[in-house]
Parts: sequence; structure tokens; C-alpha cells
Amino acid sequence: MQLRPGQRFRSQVCETQIIIVRPAETDVILKCGGSPVVDLDSDVQSDSAPQDGLASGNEMGKRYVTKDGPLEVLVTKAGIGTLTVGDDPLIVKEVTPLPSSD
Repeated sequence: MQLRPGQRFRSQVCETQIIIVRPAETDVILKCGGSPVVDLDSDVQSDSAPQDGLASGNEMGKRYVTKDGPLEVLVTKAGIGTLTVGDDPLIVKEVTPLPSSD
């Protein structure tokens, strides 16, 4: 799917909700818990659970990025599903410390 900044999605297998901060340059398959994410407003009822090995969870307020690409998402509601692009898990973006002002 082609992503745009500001798009909001939710997981089909847990409570996770995300917003796109920086989209990928190409079409990607963004997943949570092994299932593709859906628009925040969609009426998908979820009775399933994350796939085995894809339930490491995510944290609200954290930004997640791909290892080698520009995709960046912000978690607005935490859940137990692992965020992935295809089969590659997203990682927590490292915070850049500000210089001290002594």
C-alpha cells in the first residue's frame, strides 16, 4: 500500500493504533501481529490473536522505523502485536540526546 503522512491505522489482532510520520518511498505491506493493518475507521471485528513470534508488543508514544528505509510510524495506542513491514520487524527509533546547557 502507498502510505501518506498523517494516515491512521489499527491492528486487526490487538489494540494497536498508529499514525504514519514518514512514509516509505515505495509500496509496503505494513502489518501488526502478522496481519495487515487497516484504516482506523474500518469496521473490522477482530477475534484473532497475533501469530506465533509476532507478539512482542509495542509502546505508546514510541516511534518505530525500518532498519534500512525511511518508514517511520508513531504508536498512538499500544498493543501486543509486533509491527512489521512484510516479515521485517520495525525497531524503536533511538532518541537523540540534546546537548546540555550548563
